[in-house]
Amino acid sequence: EVQLVESGGGSVQAGGSLRLSCRATGNTFSSCMGWFRQAPGKEREAVASIYTAGTSTYYADGVKGRFTISRDSTQNTLYLQMSDLKPEDTAMYYCGGTPYIRAWYCERDGLLVSTYDFWGQGTQVTVS
Repeated sequence: EVQLVESGGGSVQAGGSLRLSCRATGNTFSSCMGWFRQAPGKEREAVASIYTAGTSTYYADGVKGRFTISRDSTQNTLYLQMSDLKPEDTAMYYCGGTPYIRAWYCERDGLLVSTYDFWGQGTQVTVS
């Protein structure tokens, strides 16, 4: 089983940047990984996903051009570089992982909550 631990959240002013990290331990293999966020009173929504066996990345419309998802396989760590942050980006950010799915599945469903089997505890991002 995979354990995921997020870090890097904090409070920033609008226009600022943050880099979130998600470190995997245990059985670390996940073929598709993603970042999601959840604001109070709202459902968890997709931010970005990545097919870990290649370089394919996918983004929600609201973060395209501002956020970048990446992965360091040597460190078993997933990253989310966030720039030009806006107050509406305020949320708890979670990373998710799922093993053994093919590239086409990650491309089609990598931005769906239901795709993921493992989740971290989240890291808070507050933009004012």
